Amino acid sequence: MVKQIFINLAVKDVDKSMGFYTALGFTNNPQFSDDTTKCMVWSDTIFVMLMEHEKFSGFITKPIADTKANIAGLFSLSVDSVSEMNEILENGLKAGGIEPNELRDYGFMQQRTIEDFDGHTWEVFHMDMSKAPTE
Repeated sequence: MVKQIFINLAVKDVDKSMGFYTALGFTNNPQFSDDTTKCMVWSDTIFVMLMEHEKFSGFITKPIADTKANIAGLFSLSVDSVSEMNEILENGLKAGGIEPNELRDYGFMQQRTIEDFDGHTWEVFHMDMSKAPTE
């Protein structure tokens, strides 16, 4: 079996969140979606499960973090070019996301940050390994 990653996020409005993630470039897999959960596909091995709070609560034993006020996790997506990174961020901003800080340029890697409606934080980055430090 191929190893896969499923990131499960608690969201207040699953349909609104699905629209945001669609704008970022995710696609919906209706086979694993219903009125309270949307399975959003980034690649053949990376999925984000958007779950309304009540549904999400059924899988946990601790309170749901207030991700508008606190960081509960930092999720990163690599892309093939700076222009693709910029396009994803611009689409996410148009869909209602916020960019909490400016572009960061590390020489070999450029990175931008976007938050969804619930404050889940995503780093979208492009890395040029030919410019990576050797030491």
